[in-house]
Amino acid sequence: MRRAAADLIDGVLALDKPLGLSSNLALQKARRLLQARKAGHTGTLDPLASGLLPLTFGEATKFSADLLDADKEYQATLELGVITSTADAEGVVLERRAVEVTRAQLEAVLRRFVGPQQQVPPMHSALKHAGRPLYELARRGLEVERASRSVCISRLALVEWDEHRPRIEVECSKGTYVRVLAQDIGAALGCGAYLQALRRTRVGHLRLAQATSLTELERLELAARRQMLLPVDLLLASLPMVTLEGEAAARFGHGQRVALAAGGAQAPVRAATAAADEPRPELERMRVYDALGRLMGVARASAGWLEPTRLVAQGGADEAAARSN
Repeated sequence: MRRAAADLIDGVLALDKPLGLSSNLALQKARRLLQARKAGHTGTLDPLASGLLPLTFGEATKFSADLLDADKEYQATLELGVITSTADAEGVVLERRAVEVTRAQLEAVLRRFVGPQQQVPPMHSALKHAGRPLYELARRGLEVERASRSVCISRLALVEWDEHRPRIEVECSKGTYVRVLAQDIGAALGCGAYLQALRRTRVGHLRLAQATSLTELERLELAARRQMLLPVDLLLASLPMVTLEGEAAARFGHGQRVALAAGGAQAPVRAATAAADEPRPELERMRVYDALGRLMGVARASAGWLEPTRLVAQGGADEAAARSN
């Protein structure tokens, strides 16, 4: 698979999204600054939240779902003693209560929310009911029943104590609504609470320290902006890696399956992340490279065969390899 040279804009931009900007508008601004033809994101971040928003360009858009499904990390500021209609700062204040919460009491409540749990999505969300976003119904004063979803809070820690606005750090699974968590924490404390501020600091293995802002991008020339792109295979770092050589690489590049050998000099596939005799589960996803270290795509390992599921265009693989070196 080859592409024209003019289309070789591939990679991942770790963007530090500013407060007040929608994810889609941030994507379109970045796309114009990079003069990219094809762009996408790996899950939205609310306008009232700031922080890490991974954006994908060119061949990287094929693998956006890998970060969409990844765990997330946030720093959240709670406003204790206030309940709003949306569980965040955008909503109407419904009730104010006295706050008589100690640091020890808050830390004890935080510990109760760590682990697997059920969470009911808020009405003010983009989830759809009968084809319409819930927030449209909520703005009309309507409320519909929402099914709870399974989420997991893997870590919940107090990072800055304030009797009215404590700041916490949250590590959670995909699909977790931090404002619902803030509201539930307030209910458990007895004083009520809403999410006053939210900043995302990690998505999967990608961290905020790797991010750049739109303002910083605007200061750079086009070539320097494109140098800020991270390689396509950054999205696939959690997958086992295999290398194809010779005829096996050629066949895989044409979308054909190849034998997944256990190892050895004549084997078409060399396992790069596991011992040769280590058992592999059926239908395991793997990232595939050629002998020059260029990303070829993603495959499914099943019954001794490597089945291509997503292929990277030749130029995209070259671009990714060049930025990795």
